[in-house]
Amino acid sequence: MNHFFAYISRLRLIRRWGLMRNSYEENTQEHSWQVAVVAHALAVIKNRLYGGQIDEGRVAALALYHDVSETVTGDLPTPVKYANPEIERVFHALEAGAADELLAKLPAELQPEYRPLLLPEASEETLLVHIADKLCAYLKCVDEVGAGNREFQVAYQATEAKLAQYRERPEVAYFMEHFVPSFKLTLDELKK
Repeated sequence: MNHFFAYISRLRLIRRWGLMRNSYEENTQEHSWQVAVVAHALAVIKNRLYGGQIDEGRVAALALYHDVSETVTGDLPTPVKYANPEIERVFHALEAGAADELLAKLPAELQPEYRPLLLPEASEETLLVHIADKLCAYLKCVDEVGAGNREFQVAYQATEAKLAQYRERPEVAYFMEHFVPSFKLTLDELKK
């Protein structure tokens, strides 16, 4: 028996934003799907509008698996993860160990296909996934602040500031201009 897929299906049980009062709960599985959708969109925008040569399918696959190590580690809150360089270094080593542990749950003949998804090397594709992850955190904050949840006000400002460093990228600026404003609308406003 191989337990990889049963194990990662538990991403739906891992609650995100654990230190915050949430208007609605978000789990790692639904977050990963949203990151995949946004990362794919960034790749499509870059390719179609700005002459990019990004593998859109790879970006989506990388995004689907980007937090899979949380089935082993859980979701460590961002302020803890990045409290200091030593904690950040140890946490990244822990994530890599968790990815290795998950890979061992696959048959040996499939591991080479999944290793680059669970332990990707730095690339333009992984950068787009990273940016999409930040965008999705920002969208969660937009949602929460829009629902009147002041608990997310500081996180909103912090994620907006993190995104500012990527605004010079045309695909990010395009997404922010053309798609993010809709996230601030109600369902009735979206229907218009």
